[in-house]
Amino acid sequence: MAGINRRTLMTGAASLLALPALAAEPDAFRIGGIVSFSGAYGIIGQSMRQGVEVAIQERGGTVLGKPIVVQWEDDETKPQVAVQKATRLLSSNVQMFFGAIISASTLAIMKLAEQRKIPVLVTASADDRITGTDKSRYAFRTSGNSYSENMSVVQHLKSSGAKSVYGVAADYNVMRDGWSLVKQQLGAAGIAVAGEDFPPVGTGDYAVIVDKVRQSGAQAVVVLLTGNDGITFVKQAGAVGLNDKVRIMGPNLMDELEAKAVGPASIGVQSAIRYHFTLDNPRNKRLVERYRKMFNDYPDPFVGEAYDGMSWWLDVIEATGSWDHDRWVDAFEHSTRADSVDGLKTMQACNHQAVSAGLWAEVVKGTAPLPELTMKILDTYPANVLYAACG
Repeated sequence: MAGINRRTLMTGAASLLALPALAAEPDAFRIGGIVSFSGAYGIIGQSMRQGVEVAIQERGGTVLGKPIVVQWEDDETKPQVAVQKATRLLSSNVQMFFGAIISASTLAIMKLAEQRKIPVLVTASADDRITGTDKSRYAFRTSGNSYSENMSVVQHLKSSGAKSVYGVAADYNVMRDGWSLVKQQLGAAGIAVAGEDFPPVGTGDYAVIVDKVRQSGAQAVVVLLTGNDGITFVKQAGAVGLNDKVRIMGPNLMDELEAKAVGPASIGVQSAIRYHFTLDNPRNKRLVERYRKMFNDYPDPFVGEAYDGMSWWLDVIEATGSWDHDRWVDAFEHSTRADSVDGLKTMQACNHQAVSAGLWAEVVKGTAPLPELTMKILDTYPANVLYAACG
């Protein structure tokens, strides 16, 4: 102790106190998965769960040397239930949240997570507020937002020669806002709006609206309905032959899962899609091969985006070598996924929104070994025409 006085010891102790605390190492990496397994969007929740399961299996079920444990909860497509389930999961010491499907649930979870500095990974909810006005340091979206998906619809309509369009949007904010954007863009392009309707989520009978579309003289109807609502609308439209007279389209209106639920009436329906299993790149081929072995089917867009987001997130965490949530956030907001299943994806640090090219596709009759009804990619739109400037 020669040469060390009391002042030196006190200075050294103060320096040690000033060092950042090391994040505690848990016994497992726990994920709180909150999606809809019931309600209007229950059809989507199972796909998201399967996508996450593939991403975890692909890496041997571990990250940072610890087993990955997912605790799944059903928000019943209700925001208040999502908050209750998220609160319960926090008591289980989850390291992150995954979900939800409806944007209202995701926004509610984000507020709770930010208070506890728990990251949230979003691969389905499209509301622009998630990475816009209500953005959070701890929330990231690796799938498209409402703006980009509706701009895909606009890009298609501009090139299709349509003179008049009808809009049908579910009566909640993200869908109303989406239709408002489309309507504004169509007006600027000189395309008339023949009419609009805003049915509530869970509507079972669209007969009156379908008839109004038929009588409107519109060449196309933009349908902003998702999951079971979109399926019901397309089924009922097909039953009266609306798709023989009016082109039916929308953002995320159709994929193979939904086309199968609709049946032959889905043929010819066009949709912006986030992902497709026919994309020709090494990571997507690996996903398709593994998914088919696990589930004997082709991955739908919600599978693809859940897998892509979770595998990207886990790779970034692994690279940090740390259990510090803030280090994860800092790393992810500056990351790029060169080998995403969708091609190049870049995470924007300014709003935590990933950007990538968008796909436009149509339901066609599939040929073996493809599904009986499959999406055929008609066009690809670059990210710079789909996403608003980030500042």
